[in-house]
Amino acid sequence: SVPFLIRLFPSLLTKFVYLNFLAFPFFVDFRRPELLVNNTISLHLTTEPGVTVGIWHTVPGSRGAELQGKDQRWYEEALADAHPVIIYLHGNGGTR
Repeated sequence: SVPFLIRLFPSLLTKFVYLNFLAFPFFVDFRRPELLVNNTISLHLTTEPGVTVGIWHTVPGSRGAELQGKDQRWYEEALADAHPVIIYLHGNGGTR
């Protein structure tokens, strides 16, 4: 019966293979990364019309003293400076 159900409802297969309906750790607000990771802010980038991607921008600890008291604009400008940027793609879990 399982192959029959998967044939009728292919979305079930993706739900059980990728488990993207689970958000682990539980009861964590991923929109506020500063509570989880130091020197981090949540940003949203518009990649094309109608598509917005949520990102976390984490500044290295060596620049931690520099960002004290700064707002989101400082983080955005730090993305455009001469320092290298490492992009970490976490996988298919659906959360950052």
